[in-house]
Amino acid sequence: MSGALIGLSASAQPVKPGYATVIRVKGTASYSLDGGAHKHPLVAGQFLESGAGIYTGDDGVVDVVLGRAQNLPQAAWSPDRISYAVDSPVRGLVSYQPSVEQNVVRVLSSSTLVIDKLTTVSSGVDTVSDTELDLKKGGIYASVKKLSPAAQYLVKTPTGIAGVRGTQFSITLNDDGTIKDVAVYQTKNDDGLVLAVTDGSGSTETYLIKAGEIWQPGIPNPVPITPQLRTILQTVFDTLRTPYYQEVNFDHKHHKHHESDDFGDD
Repeated sequence: MSGALIGLSASAQPVKPGYATVIRVKGTASYSLDGGAHKHPLVAGQFLESGAGIYTGDDGVVDVVLGRAQNLPQAAWSPDRISYAVDSPVRGLVSYQPSVEQNVVRVLSSSTLVIDKLTTVSSGVDTVSDTELDLKKGGIYASVKKLSPAAQYLVKTPTGIAGVRGTQFSITLNDDGTIKDVAVYQTKNDDGLVLAVTDGSGSTETYLIKAGEIWQPGIPNPVPITPQLRTILQTVFDTLRTPYYQEVNFDHKHHKHHESDDFGDD
């Protein structure tokens, strides 16, 4: 567990802020820079710094790419094409096509996701990233590229924390904030996803969820995902690679699969 959940200092190079670039928005979605006290409409083309929260409504879905600021395709500030947002940590861009080797997160409907930490450090030919996301409500799908040994990618929830190193996975919460399920579609190494879950007594259990497995409360070990769920996950992660300016089907039937296998975003 400790190897997957604890990051290391990569180099003496200065730490630079990373950004969550919004590449798709469907339905009602907003962001906040002050813990939800003030919310602003979220649109494709904005990017958010650490500390920002993403909020989706009952019909909302948001896709973001996490990465280095200098590598993001931010548009030149052309008044006739793009205008500044009301706050300095948010900007716009013209168009963007995420590649397979980028970190992409889909925030599902009725969800709250806070970007606790998002930084990068240049280390020779490599760039080490430090990502900490806080899923407070709802669910996410996330595709994480293979990370360097010194990089860190954590997803916190009210009752647990997941550490990944190169994984396509989903996390869904119950209405009370407890984890409903964690599923891993595939990994870019043999490690899988390390999940540490704390129960009501304060005791913590750690699980290694490998490619093609799902964990749910009440089962001692992860079990194989169903063929139906595998198809759904494949559809979602294929969609995450498509350009935001193309037509993308956000029909919630892609997510309404918990009725048969207890895995969904409601």
